[in-house]
Amino acid sequence: MKIRAVTHLRTGLLALVCVLATGLAQAQSVSTYGTPGLLEIPTAEMFDDGALVFTAAGLRDTGRATMTFQLLPWVHGSFRYALIRGLDGADGDRYDRSFDVHFRLREESRTGPAIVMGLRDFGGTGIYAAEYFVATKTFRDRFKLTGGIGWGRMAGRGAFSNPLGIFGSRFDTRPASNSNGEGGELEFGNWFRGDAALFGGVSWQYNDQLTFLAEYSPDLYTREREDIGFDVRSPINLGVQYRFDNGSQLTTSYLYGTTLGLTYSYFVNPRKAVTPGGQGSAPPPLQPEAQVAATTAGRGSEDIRARMQSALNQEGLRLVYLSETGDTVRVGVENNRYGQAAQALGRTARVLANEQPPQSEHFDIALMSNGVPLSAVRVNRDDLYELEHDPDNAWRSFARAQISDTLPVVQGGVLTDAFPHFSYSFGPYLNFSFFDPDDPLRYEVGVALELDYTVTPGLTFSTGLRQPILSTLDDSTRPSDSTLPRVRSDWNIYARESNLRIEHMTGEYMWRPGENLYARTTLGYLETMFGGLSTELLWYPTNSRLALGAEANYVVQRDFDVLFGFQDYNVFTGHVSAYYDLPGDYHAQVDVGRYLAGDYGATFTLDREFNNGFKVGAFFTLTNVSSEEFGEGSFDKGIRLEIPIAWMTGRPSRNKIAQTIRPVLRDGGARLNVRNRLYGVTREARAQDLSRSWARFWR
Repeated sequence: MKIRAVTHLRTGLLALVCVLATGLAQAQSVSTYGTPGLLEIPTAEMFDDGALVFTAAGLRDTGRATMTFQLLPWVHGSFRYALIRGLDGADGDRYDRSFDVHFRLREESRTGPAIVMGLRDFGGTGIYAAEYFVATKTFRDRFKLTGGIGWGRMAGRGAFSNPLGIFGSRFDTRPASNSNGEGGELEFGNWFRGDAALFGGVSWQYNDQLTFLAEYSPDLYTREREDIGFDVRSPINLGVQYRFDNGSQLTTSYLYGTTLGLTYSYFVNPRKAVTPGGQGSAPPPLQPEAQVAATTAGRGSEDIRARMQSALNQEGLRLVYLSETGDTVRVGVENNRYGQAAQALGRTARVLANEQPPQSEHFDIALMSNGVPLSAVRVNRDDLYELEHDPDNAWRSFARAQISDTLPVVQGGVLTDAFPHFSYSFGPYLNFSFFDPDDPLRYEVGVALELDYTVTPGLTFSTGLRQPILSTLDDSTRPSDSTLPRVRSDWNIYARESNLRIEHMTGEYMWRPGENLYARTTLGYLETMFGGLSTELLWYPTNSRLALGAEANYVVQRDFDVLFGFQDYNVFTGHVSAYYDLPGDYHAQVDVGRYLAGDYGATFTLDREFNNGFKVGAFFTLTNVSSEEFGEGSFDKGIRLEIPIAWMTGRPSRNKIAQTIRPVLRDGGARLNVRNRLYGVTREARAQDLSRSWARFWR
């Protein structure tokens, strides 16, 4: 058996290195699994860095929906949701959730192939579990050859003894799954173990739209064949792919000699807005200094302030602080319009240059939240005029700007008419619940009213009301298999028992206890399921990549009608947190503490946030709760997306569409959803965040 394995290994290596032609890779195709591939087998390609790819694929009794994100130039991750009809026999259809990861070990060159190591379904129930090494080489720009070796599900037809057995007998056999039926566990002990098999294929790009594909797949669909009679007569799969003008792909295929397949993939580039260039109003042009001197001469300070306040209001900025000392004007503004704080700073600086007398040479502009200063940026008047039309004005103006912790808030600095301040919003809302075991998509549509009354700087009373109109959230009747207190898994009961809801009703006080420090205390109905007291302290120097925070909460579970009553369950919960801006677009966060169900552990989060605010991230939480106690899914994990409204419409807006996608919602690792956590409030005003978006200063 070992001699046979070495023979097969040599054959596989020949397939991997049979690549001695030149050429550049063209747009890659997407497999039915939603990853770079031919039809069913993977290739060694990568998507464009930062790309999001959404794929829907269907073949006999099987549907797969996959989201793939190119996290780094050399690694991408995928989340897949599959429906396999009749797989569980009398128990009905199987809704399966799985994760993939794909690492590039070698980039394609003129003389050698790209080589990738991949794990398919490494964190699910294991139905699609497989591991592989694969190589791809491009010939003459349009012809691609792929070959590889796979384990697990990819070790079906033509399987042979594992060549990794030369490193020890443990690789010879593949243990059965030990997930206890819950799924979600990382079964490291199964990876690259058991028999292996070869796979391969070719693609030929006939023109910019049409590509022909052929492959050899060793997958025998053993589980599907046994349960639903899936017929595999041939390992050869054939397909034709059509690429539309917008980059999306549609592939039709004939699979395993018996089955027709259809795959559609849509590509999203987070860096490229739907409406490039934007549709917002142009910034106010800088008036010539002589004209400013003439128009401000003889005006009183009240008149100047009134004109400046009016001009800022037109730009979507609220003036809450004003003082003058010698040649320096200090203002504090609240940004109600722009997704990037740098754009609010730029608009404010232009207004000051046009409305303040020429003797005001320096502008200290503080970004504020509910009257609380976050940071200050000094802009010199002369720099505005000098750099306005400079082709390199973005980086040159940022180099000259001085970012400091905050303005010295002196008595009388806050405008007399800035507080109290009342604001409201009214409009529709849409909630989604994904991947319920009995229904992949549930939703709720209704109207929401938000009321905010800021009495004095930092002290705000808020109320949020929601009235559902159409909902399927309350249709779920499947009970949670978690043995923990039901702090989240009763979401369907909250949806069923409530009508008009008080989503939150709080009194919040935010203040600055010292340099680089921020504090918050919130009391009331904090979120849909819990009310109580929440306190927080954050240390975040203006020019630091690192921030540290601590939060402590005492909360009581709310009644299912989401009005004024409470249930018997109460808990102390809280975390200490570390936040770090990694080089590039990446951001890491670690939270350690006690969760709502009383369990202790840590949550690890990694986000990629682009300059326009588009964010894609993933997280997982490990606590002292066993997988059996947690229930289906074994531990909390998920993906989160934040899409700025401005990215879609091109119009300035601070609103975002935020969605967290969990394979399953259970009670372990559940955290309180309190509003206005300090890191989120303060981050946009820090030097690291401002530097990324400073090009918007001139927009």
